[in-house]
Amino acid sequence: MSKKEVMETVANEVKACRKCRLGETNTNAVPGEGSLDATVLFIGEAPGYWEDVKGRPFVGTAGKLLDALLREINLSRSTIYITNVVKCRPPKNRAPSPIEVETCTPYLKHQIKTVQPEIIVTLGRHATSFILSESGIKEAVSITKLRGKVYSVKLFGVPVSVLPTFHPAAVLYNAKYRDPLEHDFQLLESLIEKSRQGY
Repeated sequence: MSKKEVMETVANEVKACRKCRLGETNTNAVPGEGSLDATVLFIGEAPGYWEDVKGRPFVGTAGKLLDALLREINLSRSTIYITNVVKCRPPKNRAPSPIEVETCTPYLKHQIKTVQPEIIVTLGRHATSFILSESGIKEAVSITKLRGKVYSVKLFGVPVSVLPTFHPAAVLYNAKYRDPLEHDFQLLESLIEKSRQGY
């Protein structure tokens, strides 16, 4: 199957999924979207209110901030791929449970193996902890200590550079995270440039 066919299959499976209770309480599942040939893949924790309403990732206020950060480094939604660890909104935006994460992992695995990104940006503590753990890195420290570092790993068999940073929503609640988040996007820009130059 082509990349498009694989991702359409994954999206349809996500939308029909009832393997955990989130599939029964959501309005819309949110598989993910973007370029299937993206160099950069962004991973958040789970859909929020507006994502659940519209069935698309990062379309609320945090999504608008993400779009602005992307523009600052000459990226757009059409040039990246963006998804979440969990594809359905947990009630009241609570953190996903371990079983919910485990249930959704095969979908994320298919997405990563299909896109084959060179760089994965993890947005927030939960996404970062999950991705690093799946990569064999067991660093039980806060996102403030993990962010801004680049981890060269193999994730589901795909060699990638993982760049953890704050979730854009965190900046909306605490402005002090804005400068570090912008710094991490500048680091992302330099990683992309190195990738283009073959480093």
